[in-house]
Amino acid sequence: MGLDRTFITELLQRRERIAAGGGADKLAARREKGLMTARERIERLCEPHTFQESGAHAQHSAQSFGLAEKVMPADGVVVGTGYVDGRLIALVSQDFTVAAGTLGKVHAMKIVEVMRLAKKFGIPLIAFKDSGGARIQEGVDALSGYGRVFYNNVLLSGVVPQIAIIAGPCAGGAAYSPALMDFIIMTESNARMFITGPEVIKAITGRETTMEEIGSAAVHATVSGNVHLVARDDGHAIELARELLGYLPSNNTEDPPHRPAMDLALEADESVNALIPADPAEPLDSRAVIDRLLDDGRFLEIHGGWARNLIVGFGRIGGIVVGVLANQPLVKAGALDIDASDKGSRFIRTCNIFNIPLVTLVDVPGFLPGVEQERGGIIRHGAKMLYAYAAATVPKLTVILRKAYGGSYLAMCALEMGADFVYAWPTAEIAVMGAEGAIRILHRKELKEAADPAARAAELAAEYRREFASPYLSASHGYITDVIEPAETRLTLALSLRKALTKRELRPPKKHGNNPM
Repeated sequence: MGLDRTFITELLQRRERIAAGGGADKLAARREKGLMTARERIERLCEPHTFQESGAHAQHSAQSFGLAEKVMPADGVVVGTGYVDGRLIALVSQDFTVAAGTLGKVHAMKIVEVMRLAKKFGIPLIAFKDSGGARIQEGVDALSGYGRVFYNNVLLSGVVPQIAIIAGPCAGGAAYSPALMDFIIMTESNARMFITGPEVIKAITGRETTMEEIGSAAVHATVSGNVHLVARDDGHAIELARELLGYLPSNNTEDPPHRPAMDLALEADESVNALIPADPAEPLDSRAVIDRLLDDGRFLEIHGGWARNLIVGFGRIGGIVVGVLANQPLVKAGALDIDASDKGSRFIRTCNIFNIPLVTLVDVPGFLPGVEQERGGIIRHGAKMLYAYAAATVPKLTVILRKAYGGSYLAMCALEMGADFVYAWPTAEIAVMGAEGAIRILHRKELKEAADPAARAAELAAEYRREFASPYLSASHGYITDVIEPAETRLTLALSLRKALTKRELRPPKKHGNNPM
């Protein structure tokens, strides 16, 4: 007696057909292009034999819709759960070999179900986007499917990390799901993301363009700011996703994966002193400072190619996961502009959601002046930085390296904006405006009558820095926790972070604030 083997045979045959996706020829064609299949991407990401597929047999018969395929294995999307570095993850991987990975009713249903699992289990969601867009033959059912995916993206937002990997086409409405997620990783070749393609743009506007100009990883990582990380290929994208997960908790109720050092290294790092140019007019490379402050110099920069006047990213100090924001004086003198404000405020909010302490390194001359900035809404965009820092309840540590002028001083998390500790180097200058601008206003007549205006301006600027912009002046007014030697920065932050991890800060009850958009 026992189970009739015909049942086993049928099960194995069905599994084989599902695993074959769009067929051996289509799978081989992808591999020839250097692309992984939908299932290979999941296998590369997950620990061996830990992925369990959901809805493998769900698929919509396409006969009545005029598609070439009579049936669509797994309906063109592989979903389920697996383990990545010991952590449970929810996964979505669209299969371009089946009806070009287009989204229809069943396809969307499968995605939504695994998203609901992510919410219930409190686990991150990773989605490989590789789709020709809406399944036109399913009409309004396809639109409804997108709506349900978007709705659940929003439900998951602020609850679990959501990471999109754009590994192929992501066109039209499909692009809005990644845009609603926390991070977008995009491969350099073969991937493209856009709302309307070159042909539509030409037909509507008359302007000729190329896919490279509107939909490539390069343009989204440097111009539009849509993409957070750029990968060389599928394998590199998976490596980046693993690295990113290494800094994030599974959900908003957990702490990030801190690895606090048993014994903190509390010796000074004299090499930081050597990074500071003797001439205050010469820019300091903030990236070099970051490398000295973080454990082993390991830094995962986010949005590295966009708004480069502000650096943001993840690292560890003394084993504690931190989100770092730093003005970069090598680009636009480190001034905050529209894009940098958007970049910074989004990063702050992401860190706050996932309980990641913020370390802010300040060297900012102000908000970028200009007609384009004013007309573009720098007031509204700059206010996003103020709002994000003030709303954040995670530990907030600020170090003023050099310049901190005007409203940008506040926008980079001053004590008044809720910083828990504010440290300043002796080279810091904190004032309403820079010395040169201030003396032109305060000593206009004197400079006009001076025998040597340039020499007198230099004297007055030095005096202004000593009398009105000194970090000791701010410290005497209680705005600075302490003035520290640059060599002491890492040990100071390591100790302060350790002490701030128990921070609890309650806010007035409300549905949500009305932050500037």
